[in-house]
Amino acid sequence: MKLNPIIVLLIFSSFYLNSCAKLPGADAKKFPPDPKLRVKKNLEEGRGFRLDSAIDKVRGSARGGNFEFASSNELWRASLDVINFMPLTSANYSGGIIITDWYSDNQKTNESIKITIRFLSNEVRSDAIDIKVFYKDCKIDLSCRIFEKDGVLKTELRKEILRQATVYQKQKKDKNFKKYKASEIKR
Repeated sequence: MKLNPIIVLLIFSSFYLNSCAKLPGADAKKFPPDPKLRVKKNLEEGRGFRLDSAIDKVRGSARGGNFEFASSNELWRASLDVINFMPLTSANYSGGIIITDWYSDNQKTNESIKITIRFLSNEVRSDAIDIKVFYKDCKIDLSCRIFEKDGVLKTELRKEILRQATVYQKQKKDKNFKKYKASEIKR
């Protein structure tokens, strides 16, 4: 008995296709079934590209590039804004760390604080930053004791940085939002 190669191929491909658990891609329940609505949603959220901006880039009339500097990182900007009253020792964006100098208000002259903020991620999340607050307690004979302390200040700094970063992120998203026009898609 001789098997037809086309039948063998069809049988093999049916086994192969049935073994796929899930095809990669988006969940169809989260997106509208109408293609025009999907396009509208994608363009409004900044996904995909617009033909007019692609043509501008080809012609060379694009206005500059898209550079990622410290001013475009919401966590970085928010951290600097929150601790703007303290003098900085080091602010290294590429290293992802901000270190303040010792700061003391005029109320307690023998106590001062120093804050270190490490950035673990660029995403606005509570675990994206690591804050350490150091206290220096100096007695009259200039013997100083330095210690790290978890407390209300650390918690309040984290909350305020994340709150401000969320505001910056929303402003950036609103700025990049482009209203969809039905005339942009032609069939």
